[in-house]
Amino acid sequence: MTRIVIIGGGPGGYEAALVAAQLGADVTVVERDGPGGACVLTDCVPSKTLIATSTRMAVMSESAGLGLRFNGGPDGIVGALEADMPEVNKRVKDLARAQSFDVAERLAYEDVKIVRGEARLVEPHVVAVGDRRIEADNVLIATGATPRVLPGAEPDGERILNWRQLYDLPELPEELIVVGSGVTGAEFAGAYLSLGSQVTLVSSRDRILPTEDADAAAVLQEVFLRRGMNVMSRSRAAAVERSGNGVIVTLEDGTKVEGTHCLMTVGMVPNTEGIGLEEVGVRCDSRGFVEVDKVSRTSVPHIYASGDCTGVLMLASVAGMQGRIAMWHALGEAVQPLKLGWVASNIFTDPETAAVGVTQHMVDSGDVNARTVMLPLFTNARAKMQGFEDGFVKLFCRPSTGIVLGGVIVAPRASELILGVSIAVQQHLTVDQLAHTFAVYPSLTGSITEASRRLMAEHAY
Repeated sequence: MTRIVIIGGGPGGYEAALVAAQLGADVTVVERDGPGGACVLTDCVPSKTLIATSTRMAVMSESAGLGLRFNGGPDGIVGALEADMPEVNKRVKDLARAQSFDVAERLAYEDVKIVRGEARLVEPHVVAVGDRRIEADNVLIATGATPRVLPGAEPDGERILNWRQLYDLPELPEELIVVGSGVTGAEFAGAYLSLGSQVTLVSSRDRILPTEDADAAAVLQEVFLRRGMNVMSRSRAAAVERSGNGVIVTLEDGTKVEGTHCLMTVGMVPNTEGIGLEEVGVRCDSRGFVEVDKVSRTSVPHIYASGDCTGVLMLASVAGMQGRIAMWHALGEAVQPLKLGWVASNIFTDPETAAVGVTQHMVDSGDVNARTVMLPLFTNARAKMQGFEDGFVKLFCRPSTGIVLGGVIVAPRASELILGVSIAVQQHLTVDQLAHTFAVYPSLTGSITEASRRLMAEHAY
């Protein structure tokens, strides 16, 4: 029986463990924090739970436009709503623990052994956990990553925070400064704005979400500004310090921004130091990320890696797929290499932004020849009924064949809507085929089929 040892119990680890166990391997998962890893316990699951609460609050706060009134306050529903943060944070942590328990039960059902502790490769085929030595035919490194610390802005867990420390706050931050306008910064800035904080978002670039679709970022920034967020563009934080019951963020140009709390969202660093990688010959890049190929192999043939420690699109879905591919390959199953062009991603702001396939930048730069159509969401009947005015559906297709190359959706629950476009991209469907697919009327998915019809009508193939 093939012996598999997996270092890390997050999606890149436990998804791999399930595949390996189902293929008859003897599987051991070593995890220091608990089943599900940081993704379930401190990162993805808690943040999206918090965001679900904030989104519900935003919907209720804007219900007056649908003719609803709340009798609990003189100013209507907006004045009457407030976030009970101890209860919100309790729900966040309870749900994370429950999800971790579900992962543990699933692994136990497949006879996967779980060892709690810190793991280290002491020999190419031996993993040490304390004084224990576990022999392995194959090893999977799935150790994840940790929030990057900006020198001069070290988190203290009280006023200067990383996102893993938010859920221990006893009350809602009155004035929250978010440093970093990437995905994590935008998600938390939007969430706390909806929960009732005064939010300042410090962005070193000329817009929020600088690496995402520019049209999507413009919509989201407009929503943030309309809801009262202070977005400081082209502003790079140099230092953060405590000041009485608050914080002062000093920008590189000397400007000082004051608030009650500061959230640092300035990237991630891989958890690859001190686990024996260099000693056994596993190569890492200059930033410490494990180098892997398309089937998750490292520079050592029997050692694989998956998830955030590889730096290959830091998404739970990618981590899980990397882990599954690693086990299929290690155990001799047919395997298809990881194709990043098929990866669907989502930003859990309000509205959400989802994307798959080629990007607008690739089209604009001439790297990809594609036809494009973008339909604003306010033309969609279902969106009008529900009071959604912000967002759009964008599709890309090949000029000659009409094959769908990708798309971007900005809408409530865009994470659910993108699946149809993802299937079209992966299965090489054409806009003709999408256009002839029935969509429910009225529905937001109707904008996907309508965009397909527009592309189909623009050119005869």
